[in-house]
Amino acid sequence: MARYLGPKVKLSRRVGVPIADVPKHTAKRQLTTPGMHGYRGRRLKDYGIRQNEKQKLRYHYSVLERQFRRYIEEASRGKGNTGEALMALLEQRLDNVIRRAGLTRTIWASRQMVVHGHVLVNGKKVDRPSSACEPGDVVTLAGKEGEGIHKVARENMESMAGHVVPGWMDVNPAELTIKVLARPTPDQVPFDVNTNLIVEFYR
Repeated sequence: MARYLGPKVKLSRRVGVPIADVPKHTAKRQLTTPGMHGYRGRRLKDYGIRQNEKQKLRYHYSVLERQFRRYIEEASRGKGNTGEALMALLEQRLDNVIRRAGLTRTIWASRQMVVHGHVLVNGKKVDRPSSACEPGDVVTLAGKEGEGIHKVARENMESMAGHVVPGWMDVNPAELTIKVLARPTPDQVPFDVNTNLIVEFYR
């Protein structure tokens, strides 16, 4: 499967916002425009503004363009606000559920955890990061307690003291289990993005 293998901080610099909540991305010096002197006087037009907003979301969830278009199409088929439906679909991705729970620090680490077969959903191994977690699903880690991926997950949780778990999931730190309680709502997404601009970009 194709995926972006280049420097991740470059993506944050390209869109002007941190796409991962780690010091390497949130540092002010990392959010300057790429290039030795940047693009002086650079001002985006309407198309560029919408494209930039779309790229922010793609990079934040580490989704390629073709896959992102499929999410847009799926969101537009349902009833209600397309932008809100899009955010719910992206938030319910398995790799994102693991990130939001605090078991990993970045979406890329979450993706690796899933692809390597360390994640179980309702007791069954799932190795597709894009798998959707529905209300009632329980996500656990494979292997023995205190070893391997369990040890890594606990170290990550300790290093992220103060991490806020969204209300649409319930995390049991002692057992390292995640239960999806409901579909996420826009106010539960800890990422500032204008979904209306993104929907307009694809019209």
